[in-house]
Amino acid sequence: MPQDHAQIPRTASSRPTRRLPSPWSVGAALIAALVLFPILSVIWTALWPEANIWPHLVATTLPRYLGNSLILMGAVGALTGAVGTGAAWLVTRYRFPGHRWLEYLLLLPMAIPAYVGAYALVDFLEYAGPVQTGLRSLFGWTSSREYWFPEIRSIGAAIVVLTASLYPYVYLLSRAAFREQSGGAEEVAMSLGRGPIRRFLTVGLPLARPAIAASVAIVMMETVNDFGTVDYFAVQTLTTGIFSVWLQSYNAGGAAQIACVILGLVVFLVLLEKSSRRRLRYYNLSSRHRPVVPVHLRGLAGWAATLACALPFALGFVLPGAVITSHAWNEVGAWTDPGLLTALRHTLTVCALAALVTVAAAVFLVYGVRLSGAALPRLLMPVTTIGYAAPGAVLAVGILIPLAGIDHRLADGISALTGYDPGLLLTGTGFALVLAYSVRFFAIAQGAADSAMGRIPPSLPMAARSLGRNRAAVLREVHFPLIRGSLASALLLVFVDSVKELPATLLLRPFNYDTLATRVHEKASLEQLGEAAPAALVVIAVGLCAVALLARANR
Repeated sequence: MPQDHAQIPRTASSRPTRRLPSPWSVGAALIAALVLFPILSVIWTALWPEANIWPHLVATTLPRYLGNSLILMGAVGALTGAVGTGAAWLVTRYRFPGHRWLEYLLLLPMAIPAYVGAYALVDFLEYAGPVQTGLRSLFGWTSSREYWFPEIRSIGAAIVVLTASLYPYVYLLSRAAFREQSGGAEEVAMSLGRGPIRRFLTVGLPLARPAIAASVAIVMMETVNDFGTVDYFAVQTLTTGIFSVWLQSYNAGGAAQIACVILGLVVFLVLLEKSSRRRLRYYNLSSRHRPVVPVHLRGLAGWAATLACALPFALGFVLPGAVITSHAWNEVGAWTDPGLLTALRHTLTVCALAALVTVAAAVFLVYGVRLSGAALPRLLMPVTTIGYAAPGAVLAVGILIPLAGIDHRLADGISALTGYDPGLLLTGTGFALVLAYSVRFFAIAQGAADSAMGRIPPSLPMAARSLGRNRAAVLREVHFPLIRGSLASALLLVFVDSVKELPATLLLRPFNYDTLATRVHEKASLEQLGEAAPAALVVIAVGLCAVALLARANR
């Protein structure tokens, strides 16, 4: 008969050990959760508001907000797609007078925020502006009843301003896509008798479609995020609705519900862009990639191409830059205004701190995910880029509502323990602004850190580990020297975007805490463009630094 096997007692050494997660993976998961927190907060507040005004919004103002937003998004997306794609095709496929300069000048409107362009356009074209004043003087008109002039503060003017400010997004990605196309496809189309327009429609445009679709989606997201332009032109959109419901009706739940509508539009745009190119695959089957040989345009055709490229540059950069510069030149005393110096100090402090925090958190997240074998951090890392797609006003709602509750409980606790009332430590300082900027532009820093670390050969950190370096030392001594150029670029881009951010700054700044963006908005809203001009010029100068960096990277 079989004998029973003796039971061997399990010793402590034979018990399975449970590995604790490393600090790097835990930190990466916490950073990802912090970035996603405002979005989840908006959804939670919208689903369980203290006072549900959703039926009232649907019956009254929401259709108007949504309709105007859809009109703006559709019109600006279509116009920027046409202008940006057309300009990119001209500078990559043809040679005409001034093409070398225009290839980079077309990027400059990115340096001017759309709200600054709106103030400049109204000042230039309004009744008391130089255009209408010159027309009355030339034709002897004495009042506006004697002639017709288009209404400046309208949705049409808002479309023009946003298009002039945002078309460089489409131009930049389209130009890169056209540059990468092979000259073989062009030659085949020419051999089949295709003219320039047919080659563009049947060869160039389909091959560049993924880049164009992605850039137009970005433009439409930026359009729905805009507040300064539509507010100045008195166009009621979903973003202005958040301000109205929150700051005028004092209903945070209603603001969160409108914010969820914006989030829904953003998610729809992202899914539409991805599905539109899901089954598109383009391959270069030639063993030798030959670039397209540009065609030299001479005579009237060459100057027509120059004019076509110069017009968006003039409308997006020359006009607003000239108007703002003239006001700044005439208002010399505005440069020494204590309010301007205070706004400059606040901007430098908050935006520099946000850039440092964002880049440091991105490096920690990317490095932690690469070290961790856990699935959760790897799944969360791509999701953290949603902050860049979410409008600033939406993030402000998601940050301020829970942060205000935490702030009051923290102040009450400190007061109960010490008898000292510290005030609002989180929402009463620049902390909320730093958090909003970090979440909003985290995708920029994460993308730079991830791509830079991906270029480092695995043998280098492995060699450092074999020499006794721990993981922190490997990051400090191996990775950082190799990626510091990319991190410096990310620091600059996050800083510049933080300087220009207006909706989140208006909602989250402490009382009487001005930045350059809010000072420009407030002074221009009071029709004091001369006092707003110095701050606007500083914002433009900061934006030019980012444009110069982009131009250098895309030569």
